[in-house]
Amino acid sequence: MAAIKDKKCMIIGAVPMQSDAVFQEFDPADYYVICADGGYDNAVRFGIRPDLVIGDFDSAQKRPPKDIRTVTLPVHKDVTDTMGAVMIGQKLGMTSFVLVGCLGGDRFDHSVGNLNVLLAIANHGDSGVLCTEDTKVFVLRGGRIVFTELKGATVSVFPFDGASCNVTYEGLEYPLYQHNLSAGSTLGASNSIVADRAEIRVNIGCAIVVLYTPKT
Repeated sequence: MAAIKDKKCMIIGAVPMQSDAVFQEFDPADYYVICADGGYDNAVRFGIRPDLVIGDFDSAQKRPPKDIRTVTLPVHKDVTDTMGAVMIGQKLGMTSFVLVGCLGGDRFDHSVGNLNVLLAIANHGDSGVLCTEDTKVFVLRGGRIVFTELKGATVSVFPFDGASCNVTYEGLEYPLYQHNLSAGSTLGASNSIVADRAEIRVNIGCAIVVLYTPKT
């Protein structure tokens, strides 16, 4: 139960995961783990026992055993299983969320939906990151994010939930100072980290930040 005290929650989604690299960086033992529907299959694949499984079970290959707490949702509902998992986490007092198995796969609309889950987390005043083994996605409504010891990684920043955002970059190949990024522009794409410490500040508005770290 220490993870509840730490207010950290891991949501495991249904996108098939072939590698445990994310779990090596984010140890499930440090989190309250909620599987969203078919995310339970990912948990089983990597030997993770979730604290809770939630969903309508339209994508799960198997249902969890009776000794794992399960919340069954109706098939016809107004929120996705992932959003439902986050909402339960917030009701439990969680304020920091790591979402894995939630990006990619056959259903592009699910990935877009999960970007909006990140936005909902930010709008609630909490922190969240959407992870694969080589990509991390953040949504910042104001505030900053700092990257350390990631020279060579690629960072892209775009406005989110608005027509523009005002940003400042430090430690990137193409620095900006209080610059407006506009929706419909690709100016924020494919910047590179060139310093041991890089910082992105969202001075005004809301931005989506995508960090891509090439596999070595």
